[in-house]
Amino acid sequence: MDVYSRAREEIEAALKAAMAELKQDVPVVLDKAPAGMGDLAFPCFPLSKTMKKAPAVIAKELASMIRPRGAVEKVDSNGGYVNFHLKFAELAHETLGAALSQKQTYGRPDRPKGVKILVEHTSVNPTGPIHVGRARNPMIGDTLARILRQAGYDVSTEYYVNDVGRQVVVMTWGVKNLKVGVEPERDKDDYRYVLYYQKANKLLEEEPGREKEIGDMLYKLEHGDPETVRATHEVCDSVLKAIMQTLGRLNIAVDRFTWESKFVEDRSVDGIIERLKKSEHCHEQDGAYYLELESFGIAGRETKWFFTRSDGTSVYTTRDLAYHMDKFARTDIAVNILGEDHKLAMQELSAALTIMGVQKKPEILYYAFVSLPEGRMSTRKGVVVNLDDLLDEAVERAYEEVRKRREDLSEDRMREIARIVGIGALRYNIVRVQAEKQIVFKWEDALNFEGSSAPFIQYAHARACSILSKAGDWNRDFDAAHLATDHEKELVKSIAGFPSVLADCADNRRTHALAVYAQDLAAQFNQFYRFVPVLKAEGSARNARLALVEASMWALKNSLNSLGIEAPEEM
Repeated sequence: MDVYSRAREEIEAALKAAMAELKQDVPVVLDKAPAGMGDLAFPCFPLSKTMKKAPAVIAKELASMIRPRGAVEKVDSNGGYVNFHLKFAELAHETLGAALSQKQTYGRPDRPKGVKILVEHTSVNPTGPIHVGRARNPMIGDTLARILRQAGYDVSTEYYVNDVGRQVVVMTWGVKNLKVGVEPERDKDDYRYVLYYQKANKLLEEEPGREKEIGDMLYKLEHGDPETVRATHEVCDSVLKAIMQTLGRLNIAVDRFTWESKFVEDRSVDGIIERLKKSEHCHEQDGAYYLELESFGIAGRETKWFFTRSDGTSVYTTRDLAYHMDKFARTDIAVNILGEDHKLAMQELSAALTIMGVQKKPEILYYAFVSLPEGRMSTRKGVVVNLDDLLDEAVERAYEEVRKRREDLSEDRMREIARIVGIGALRYNIVRVQAEKQIVFKWEDALNFEGSSAPFIQYAHARACSILSKAGDWNRDFDAAHLATDHEKELVKSIAGFPSVLADCADNRRTHALAVYAQDLAAQFNQFYRFVPVLKAEGSARNARLALVEASMWALKNSLNSLGIEAPEEM
């Protein structure tokens, strides 16, 4: 265990013992102390009501009860906070030593967690192309999977392919019956097929009599008609490959694809339907079956949860139940990345699992939607910013920045750096926002290369690499006692916090917090570089500062990699 995590455990134990003595029971939550006031702080405001004292008085009392021990050098109070000061020499020596020896694995725990987690993300209906509104799902999902792996979990990722529902049938019907023209520069499977889907939807609105054709085709698909199954699979597979090519540009891949039709073909869905029909909550209406879920806290018209149609065929939610049963058999924890509009559906699914006697439930990470200034995006209406177009624009704008700053580079090298920087800027812009908060997509924000952005972090990493390249050979048996300035100390503390930040992000399924940490780390490194000479330093001080630069480089690189962003060595 790293010294920072060890210190946190020691402090938490000391605080719990002190509060037990005071007969108080509140969660121990440690904050980062403000600069100059220690390393970790415990806020006493929650104790004020029960102890009937001012937070500052409580903090002073608690501080007097805790004796410094282990990694803690001093305990004091300031306002309503108990502040803990760590032994800097020990912190610096262990932190830099760990970063320099562990390199790409710095931040990981000593041993694997021994827990399997399956992260299902993307899983959009194959009515592509994927647009910015949809792209938040795979970006969050892929980032979470990377963070979980780095934190010691055994992680697999999965894409659930919806190849049975009405949307797929409408698109396949459109391919079979309609003609569309495609601009040459957009002649890509996912774009071409969405035009079939949009045109078919419009025609069905104008000629509702054609709905019978869709219904017949849907029935044939679910009952295994070979020609219908082949046609829909060919369309879905083509769109899926094109979608994954686009996501590949964002460094996003998945370990496994599971097709919805699998659970119809292997009769898993039939088994689910039979189990649900036996429930006391099951009722029949015009030949269709549903669960009455009012007793599960679901109100209004949504209390009736239909799991078959009147013709006996299953619905998406029934197949989703079969899919979750399949996931539960393969993993310890199933995590779903879903838009906020799926909350009711997941409540209903959870209730159905309970009715079936299944104790396991999926963990859900909900995200708010990405919209345009003029409103929400819609594939069906064609109001979108296509992700491929955005990626092209991001890379081109990055190229203009690189060309202005690095005329010494070859054209190929400028293009490669522009790709890394442009893709990183876009990915970071999405992930840095807390999942529950809505994003209004604006070009000027997404492609911002200053301030809170991936290029800012990437440039700090590239600068660290440049310093180390210029340094040549140096004595890696450094003495941390030479790191005496405030800028050096704050940078050491920031690097030391990486394993804890990573663990917190993994355990609490928070991706944005790592993006914030990486930004703060880059800012700390830039302050250090600006005010503390490294290459011009001499002797032991030079070695210690170079060790700090290399440790910074690894912390920055591992942060970027965990965010799915490449860490260039030059910019």
